[in-house]
Amino acid sequence: MPELLSPAGNPEKLRAALAYGADAVYLAGQQFGMRSQAGNFTVPQLYEAVELAHGMGKKVYLTLNTMPRTHEYPYLYKFLDDLRGCKLDAFIVADLGVMATVQEMLPDMEIHISTQASIISPAAACAYARMGAKRLVLARELQFSEIKAIKEALPSDIELEAFIHGSMCVSYSGRCLLANVMTDGRDGNRGTCSQPCRWNYTIYEEKRPHFPIPVEQTELGTFFLSSRDMCMIEHIPELMESGIDSFKIEGRMKSSYYTAVVTNTYRMAMDAYTKDPAGYKFDPDWMRELESVSHREYATGFYLDDPMKEPQLVQGGHYIGEKAYYATALESDSPEAQAELQAILDMKVAYETADGRLYRFMEKNKVRAADPAEIISPGKTGKFFYVGELYDTQGRIKANIPHPQMTFWARVPFEVTPGDIMRVGSKRES
Repeated sequence: MPELLSPAGNPEKLRAALAYGADAVYLAGQQFGMRSQAGNFTVPQLYEAVELAHGMGKKVYLTLNTMPRTHEYPYLYKFLDDLRGCKLDAFIVADLGVMATVQEMLPDMEIHISTQASIISPAAACAYARMGAKRLVLARELQFSEIKAIKEALPSDIELEAFIHGSMCVSYSGRCLLANVMTDGRDGNRGTCSQPCRWNYTIYEEKRPHFPIPVEQTELGTFFLSSRDMCMIEHIPELMESGIDSFKIEGRMKSSYYTAVVTNTYRMAMDAYTKDPAGYKFDPDWMRELESVSHREYATGFYLDDPMKEPQLVQGGHYIGEKAYYATALESDSPEAQAELQAILDMKVAYETADGRLYRFMEKNKVRAADPAEIISPGKTGKFFYVGELYDTQGRIKANIPHPQMTFWARVPFEVTPGDIMRVGSKRES
């Protein structure tokens, strides 16, 4: 079965990815990663991340996919030296100099070639394999037929990784120079991408400033920016039979809710196919789950269609907001939790009633008693309920829980396990 690879932009997102079904995560240190604003990990946190993931039987890949300049190499040497004892499973690199440096300083480290290298042909793939790469992260612009040709050209021990969900960076997999010009030098290829390709534009010709030219897509192709997000959830059979070894979810800059929901959804779909390929059926609830996270209009990228023919331009240019993330379920067995529960019971409140039992949560966003809500758990889609009575840690009943990071207790009419997510709910027609 292919690996499910999820983004871990910071320690919170790492825990979400691992809890909700990722086989592996990719993350970055404080330097040399393409998403410098993601939060990322200090060196001690990288050691902790590896220990946590390996304890769960999962892998950690470190992104070193920027293109360092000469003066930055001493910092790269120091960073790699600091990681000598960190049992990372692979480095993801794009620059040949970085690749050579890793091979020299950490000769046993597995090398994955970043999508930033824009691998789109068997010739390029085989060249990187000869250089010592174990895995190749393919450019986003490839069709299934092209991926098959690359797979067939490679030695059997070389793996392919491909994005299956998330943003479709303009140009060959992210080589966008707009950020340099339009955002005061925030270089998209050096970790400070501000996504100017997501902005709305109107073109004006220099000598005719009063005549705006609309940015349109024709039958010949798209001639300006603003691509849709990729979503391949409806094409799991094709992916599973494609020869791709690792399915990658984009989104280190996205929320922990995004990480949990998207990982969970693809995990359910992949497991369902593996369990019974012949009887596999797409579950519409999976798409409803993916519609609940922040995204632009969905499309299938270029897997199924010629990029010169299939429209990819977003209509409207706006993100679709994600459902409010109310809270995360906590452990209830610690001495602290038991003391909180006792304070509630001392107020003559029943622990368990016909309406459900009390569960402990950590708030993310304001939640009110009687709010329509859903609980999502690993391996399950959202389960609807109305929030029951709410209690603070002193046992006082509350109409709402107003502040992030507050611990509270809520009555839920079905079982909740630690790590489950409470979010705004929508009651579906039966």
